[in-house]
Amino acid sequence: MSDNGEHIPSPSGRLRLTDLAAGDDLHDPAAGESPAEPETPPGEALPMPAPDPLPREPDDARAAAVRRQFAALLGEFRRTAVLVPFDEHDSMWTAELNGVRWICAFSDEEALAAFARARGDAAREWTYRTVLGARLLDVMVPMLPGPGGVALDAGSEGGMLFPPVSGVVPDAVAVDLEGAGQ
Repeated sequence: MSDNGEHIPSPSGRLRLTDLAAGDDLHDPAAGESPAEPETPPGEALPMPAPDPLPREPDDARAAAVRRQFAALLGEFRRTAVLVPFDEHDSMWTAELNGVRWICAFSDEEALAAFARARGDAAREWTYRTVLGARLLDVMVPMLPGPGGVALDAGSEGGMLFPPVSGVVPDAVAVDLEGAGQ
């Protein structure tokens, strides 16, 4: 991937995901194992997550607490180098959901391996680059066609979305500002 003709200055790697963590209890379809827990059949609703551990407060105070918590997570993400996998066309791995293009990023090789196994694609070699979270949000998201954000550790319980809104991505591509995100 390039940024106005310049290559992203970050280390890149190749990872054969099946070589990671032998004895891992996650399902590897290539090995012919069956998953430890039954999968949710297509079309069925996923179980609801546990209630938020924040104490019950008035709505304004609770909303402010959630905003502070998200701001702290966003700041940490912006300062952290994450793994960004590339597809067979040497483009960043992205996914589209409800008109938003999400750059898939992973906190470490184990999270990327779990994603590959969940997709049934662990046997292939995955190429990835290490990119600073701030660079993804400030440089790469604006290069996407239409609204975009970053999905960190997609498919995991600890996954996080950084949506295309003001304060997360540049205002020029934020969908919550009038005239932006076009």
